[in-house]
Amino acid sequence: MDKKQLLDKIHNRQIITGVVGLGYVGLPLSVEKAKAGFKTIGFDVQKEKVDMVNAGHNYIGDVVDSELSELVKEGMLSATTDFSFVKDVDFIAICVPTPLDAHQQPDISYVESSVKAIAQYLTPNTMVVLESTTYPGTTEELIKPILEQGSGLKCGEDFYLGFSPERVDPGNLIYKTKNTPKVVGAIGKDAQEVISAVYAAVLGDNVHVVSSPAVAEMTKILENTYRNINIGLINELAILANRMGIDIWEVIEAAKSKPFGFTPFYPGPGLGGHCIPLDPYYLSWKAREYGFHTSMIESSMMINDRMPEYVVERCSIVLNRFCKSLKQARILVLGVAYKQDIDDYRESPALRVIEELQKAGAIVSFYDPYIPIYKYKGINHDGEKNLTEDLIESADLVVVTAAHITVDYDFVQQHARAIFDTKNVMKKVVTRENIEVL
Repeated sequence: MDKKQLLDKIHNRQIITGVVGLGYVGLPLSVEKAKAGFKTIGFDVQKEKVDMVNAGHNYIGDVVDSELSELVKEGMLSATTDFSFVKDVDFIAICVPTPLDAHQQPDISYVESSVKAIAQYLTPNTMVVLESTTYPGTTEELIKPILEQGSGLKCGEDFYLGFSPERVDPGNLIYKTKNTPKVVGAIGKDAQEVISAVYAAVLGDNVHVVSSPAVAEMTKILENTYRNINIGLINELAILANRMGIDIWEVIEAAKSKPFGFTPFYPGPGLGGHCIPLDPYYLSWKAREYGFHTSMIESSMMINDRMPEYVVERCSIVLNRFCKSLKQARILVLGVAYKQDIDDYRESPALRVIEELQKAGAIVSFYDPYIPIYKYKGINHDGEKNLTEDLIESADLVVVTAAHITVDYDFVQQHARAIFDTKNVMKKVVTRENIEVL
């Protein structure tokens, strides 16, 4: 099949698309591809996810339940644990986790295992795209050799290979997979053209083509490192402002009045999620290969990493005003999600805050309307079922670590002895005598 024939098949929605990894990135992408008229197969090693998709049951907040159910019923979307079905697809996107290992080094084992599974069944003219966040060079230095060796096919002649970073922001009410611009970098002009054509068929004009996979990989790292550094800056200024007796939140609001040259970032108990706390480590790790130290990035990471400990220090100061020490203090933590109004607690700083409080001898309970139970370091932690008057009044200190808007903060203020609000979510509460902000 020549390039023109493939482009015609893409235009006529005659190709079958595949997505490896049916999590926060992969399932929404699968749904959008199916909605755009492409028959889509989702691949995942977790049978539970596969079974839920095939039953039309949704488990991701950014996916509309009825849309998933209808697409499955129409035969446009299915899922499997059997990677032999890769031979049936024309386009496959890899959307698997890229965490850090115990030594804060990139863990690309999920990517490697997925690519090896794909390579066994790769057929000529297939388009392969990595979407998982990784260090610049991964697509060409790691993915390409594995695919060529495992399939016997040659990149650029027999199959197309590229990188297109995921830009998922769970819980974002405005920007979803459909309306977020897509960056595409591929190996060779032909690969750029056919891969970007697939994304354009799904997303319309929201496709930005760059010259290589490495540029696209670096783009994703830049986006999240930019946020990491700016959050690190405001966290450091928040610590300083507290010592100076200045309200950093009021400072930010004043700075926001400038119509140019300033973007507001906000302090908090630390960084959470699948990208911002992790991605800069990928870049700093890769930079060492070139004898380069990313000093500004590493400084911001250190500041953000120590914020949970700083929160605990401030908790101790608040309790001291009541002649109470952290040891044996009853502390209620409100929110363990890494951001507001979602059920995702990956890398959530609240988990570290709880851990540090417990190390100091505090008796900690938590309430999160979206997360009744969480698993941390192999141990399950059960939350409080309801945010009751008795629960709040029994706490020596209430610590707000997620800005869930479904919580009645006036009710919390009325019944709490003391509150440490790390997110400034209680800014509209009128009576503030028992509230302290980060």
